[in-house]
Amino acid sequence: AEGVKDGTPVFKYTRWRVKGKAIPEVVNEYSSLGAELNVLPFCSQFIPMEIIDFPKHGSIIYHPSLLPRHRGASAINWTLIHGDKKGGFSIFWADDGLDTGPILMQKECEVFPDDTISTLYNRFLFPEGIKGMVESVDLIATGKAPRMNQPPEGGTYEGIQKKENAKINWDQPAEAIHNWIRGNDKVPGAWSEVNGHVSVE
Repeated sequence: AEGVKDGTPVFKYTRWRVKGKAIPEVVNEYSSLGAELNVLPFCSQFIPMEIIDFPKHGSIIYHPSLLPRHRGASAINWTLIHGDKKGGFSIFWADDGLDTGPILMQKECEVFPDDTISTLYNRFLFPEGIKGMVESVDLIATGKAPRMNQPPEGGTYEGIQKKENAKINWDQPAEAIHNWIRGNDKVPGAWSEVNGHVSVE
């Protein structure tokens, strides 16, 4: 509705690729707009490189971790599961790897012992992420946006948290159990089986 008011075309594609190849109709429709920059906040799909590389300024992506730590999905979950004392977000230039492109900006915050995905996201990652994206676009517009290669050391990729792998392992220290529960709260939810009944924390 806002796009119509502003005269801005809006498309919502369920997918950009089929069997690893870009869908020609989608690429053509996108290309016809003549975009100068792609801004991908919280991108949950693999976007074809034909789209990523099309604009003259390339593409920037928001990621809710301090890259190269916690690349890939469930980055906020893993920040908490690992008991990281600091978290934050990265805005980086997209390349053909998974969250491996050069860093444009990073902002960090303290992670409190009782933070959950929601509190960390709502307190810092969401509001400061919006400001960071606006600042990043301004830096690109004025030709001042940096491209800092990610360091080769310190990179992690733990994979997506789903219900089937969120079961609590009670045979570990209390702090690790605490971090596991809050790192899965509220999605997908840590769970355990007690006397034959499943309990979700």
